[in-house]
Amino acid sequence: MEDKELLEKLRNAETRNYGFNLLVRVYQQRVYGHIRKMVIDHDDANDVTQEVFIKIHKNIENFREDSQLYTWIYRIATNECLSFLQRKKRRFFLPIADVAKELSAKLDSAPHLSGDEIQMKLQKALLKLPDKQRMVFNMKYFDDMTYEQISAITDTSVGALKASYHHAVKKIEDFLTV
Repeated sequence: MEDKELLEKLRNAETRNYGFNLLVRVYQQRVYGHIRKMVIDHDDANDVTQEVFIKIHKNIENFREDSQLYTWIYRIATNECLSFLQRKKRRFFLPIADVAKELSAKLDSAPHLSGDEIQMKLQKALLKLPDKQRMVFNMKYFDDMTYEQISAITDTSVGALKASYHHAVKKIEDFLTV
């Protein structure tokens, strides 16, 4: 289904609920995957994903179509994800390193995550990155987004994103070669 059709259904009072159900079906897996890479924990990722769709439902009327619907949704998901991680750090008064250790422990104990040793080491290296660098790396490397797409989602300049990605790659390489 095209975004235009989806938006028409969402903006029509008679088809709004149906349109929202379609929107969830179309975008839920991608949004969940995007969030899961950042928060690691399945339950946390589900909670944040639910918050994202609640925000979308409440604010769909404010979508001005300056960008693609996908970009707008990913921006909401990105902001919710970063906010969640900030709240988690504040709630437990944890330094960044302790949050990374906690997420790393969840990665080790997650029965539904599979991956060989190299993949697990990469995931642990990613947890050592600052949240925004990790987000940029995930979008570029795993989601295969262009810098222009990431820029539209994060409202960050392409130059800053390239620098962020470069620093992330360097830190990951350093971690993996130790």
